[in-house]
Amino acid sequence: MIHLSLDQPGSTLRPSSRSMGFKLIIVCTLALLMCIPSFFVSDLVRERTQRADEVVKDISANVGGHQVFLGPTLAIPYQTPPQNPADTEHYGTYLVFPAQASGTVTTVTEERHRSLFRVPVFQADLKLDADFDLTGVPAAAPSGATFDWSRAEIVVGASDSRGALADANLTAADTTSTLVPANIAEHLSFGDPDHATKLTVFGAKASSFAMPNAKFHASATLRFSGAERIAVLAYGKTTRLTAQGDWRNPGFYGILPTSHSIYQNGFSATWSVPFIGRGVRAEGPSGSITGLNATELGVNFVEVADPYQSVNRALKYILLLLGLVFLSYFIFEVTTGKRVHPAQYLLVGVAQIIFYLLLLSLAERIGFGPGYVIAGGATVLLLAANAGWIFASRLQAARAFVSFSLLYGLIYLLLTLEDNALLVGAIASFLAVAAVMYFTRRIDWYSSLPGASSASPVAPPPPPANPA
Repeated sequence: MIHLSLDQPGSTLRPSSRSMGFKLIIVCTLALLMCIPSFFVSDLVRERTQRADEVVKDISANVGGHQVFLGPTLAIPYQTPPQNPADTEHYGTYLVFPAQASGTVTTVTEERHRSLFRVPVFQADLKLDADFDLTGVPAAAPSGATFDWSRAEIVVGASDSRGALADANLTAADTTSTLVPANIAEHLSFGDPDHATKLTVFGAKASSFAMPNAKFHASATLRFSGAERIAVLAYGKTTRLTAQGDWRNPGFYGILPTSHSIYQNGFSATWSVPFIGRGVRAEGPSGSITGLNATELGVNFVEVADPYQSVNRALKYILLLLGLVFLSYFIFEVTTGKRVHPAQYLLVGVAQIIFYLLLLSLAERIGFGPGYVIAGGATVLLLAANAGWIFASRLQAARAFVSFSLLYGLIYLLLTLEDNALLVGAIASFLAVAAVMYFTRRIDWYSSLPGASSASPVAPPPPPANPA
């Protein structure tokens, strides 16, 4: 009989088990790979966002969409002689804004529903006043221009006339007239061609009181519907506007109000825009007056948190979420001596991807906050239960529940923060890495994984017996 010693030449060793350090690299790689399915979730969020935008456009087309208004403005037609014999006379409109403008806007809102999507629509009553002082007008007339004061009009404008709910009236010089499509200009545009505010213009004759050096008061009343937002341009050299409504979560844009109050059942806001703050000339040819589109005094009727925007923000933290959950499982693995197969890590990652699908579907119906609580709570319970099943320990399940509850709570905190989100996220990531370093400080990363058998020598098979 032949005996082989352990150090006999030709003997081989069984392959040793992989080290814990190598397993950590595998776990980190799996966390990165699990980020790939998040791109499909992002595409789904983008698709739902586009669908919501389509619903907004459809409903807005019926009620008037975003509404922008121009208060009473004096429009005077003029003509200029040809500059050379080959040219013809040029016709234009000269605009004169009031010296003082003041207005009130009162809105009543409701939400229109289509499937899961909601669009805030409003009905607005506007009273826009204007005090004109035509002393020295026209001061910016084109060279050689001849003005036809007999065709002068007081005009008002609206961005979408389909939202008109009643005839618009103008009161001036103790006379009330119904505003009709203006004879001077069907449309006015303020700003550069790519970002201009385009208005449909309505007017009433002003030849009886609008004349050189005259002073008079004009007041327009309008009733319009619209969707999502309403604004009034700063149409006077000095403009004061007051807006109030029953929407509890308004937003303000353009020139911000000087004061505002938000109540349980509505809001109120006041704007005061001086001439130098307006930054637009007081009079001139309609084609030369630019910048008025930047003087919107606007109110947004929107939800406090757009669920799709919030879910998109949550997706930005998916690597942090996956990485910390995987690291937690790895620490449980090395501290309990129970090996976890990479397939089980993949299942943990799939559960977190499904969390985002749950979050999206719930946020559409009940809002982002409640949706996050339900989806996050269900996912934390599942991950904690899974830890208990894998490690066969209620203690590990309890540790996992506490750890993952804190982690999902941290992600929600980051989503609610704005200016401090980066700071808090960086500090939390630093503390998480520090915790991993502390709990793994006694680990020999070159040692075998827990539960693995150590390498042992294996003798080669005996040679065939010689024939007798």
